[in-house]
Amino acid sequence: MRESRDDDERWMREALRLAAKAFAGGEVPVGAIVVREGAALGRGHNRRESRRDPTHHAEIEALRKAARRAGGWRLDGATLYVTLEPCAMCAGACVNARVSRIVYGCPDPKAGYAGTLGNVATDSRLNHRCRVDGGIMEAESAEILRRFFRERRGK
Repeated sequence: MRESRDDDERWMREALRLAAKAFAGGEVPVGAIVVREGAALGRGHNRRESRRDPTHHAEIEALRKAARRAGGWRLDGATLYVTLEPCAMCAGACVNARVSRIVYGCPDPKAGYAGTLGNVATDSRLNHRCRVDGGIMEAESAEILRRFFRERRGK
């Protein structure tokens, strides 16, 4: 099932609200939500600092919650919406969870592995591939990150 641009923007707005929650908690503002058949299965935002855990990326949190709610690790037919292009770990987790589609806001030139530095999500050597659509609400996704790092640097 192909989501419409309106659906993509609706869920990306929700991911941006989660990113704002991360920002308020002093975390890099990234938010993620897993959606299947029009329903949210799992939400997450970065918590690496507060949890003192390098794996507490927004995507991993959302995938863990989605798997619990779905009653299993296979998230076939699900879409992951995330404000920043997933890193290699998160793109790999999407492949392992059998996520059908990844939709992200802005590219990550330093760690993005859903098209920028590489593309784990669509690598034909793997047993599953995710469709990737980037640039949905890109300006808003990039702006919250710029604002966060500007404030961290005291500018």
